[in-house]
Amino acid sequence: MASTLKVALYARYSSDQQREASIEDQLRVCRIYAEKQGWSVIDSYSDRAISGASLLRPGIQELIADAGKGRFQVILAEALDRLSRDQEDIAGLYKRANFAGVKIVTLSEGDITHLHIGLKGTMNALFLQDLADKTRRGLRGRVEQGKSGGG
Repeated sequence: MASTLKVALYARYSSDQQREASIEDQLRVCRIYAEKQGWSVIDSYSDRAISGASLLRPGIQELIADAGKGRFQVILAEALDRLSRDQEDIAGLYKRANFAGVKIVTLSEGDITHLHIGLKGTMNALFLQDLADKTRRGLRGRVEQGKSGGG
């Protein structure tokens, strides 16, 4: 009989405007999925109100370190963009996980492959660029109206 896979869950939301319950919602649906797969949830990691544009987040850093220590065989998240929206970062995370023998699975995309990293990584990077452009445009409009540009 094959041994039960050990899984680590990861959840993130990016801004103060999002609900605190978002983390719990993401973890709940991941737990349900893991249970259906017969996997054993070892730990969960999260980052609250932190952008996915950088890996400089305490939860993801702890997840990466524990993956390298062999604590689990699967990283499970709701979607690839929960792990990172930066193309280079998600590729690096995928490489490190692969090297450690850890598989990345998301509820949205399934088992993550090189194809997902290339396509979704590009799409997520484009989303971040579009968001930054719209934010700058909005701030510029506020300043032109004589309002505060932020802060």
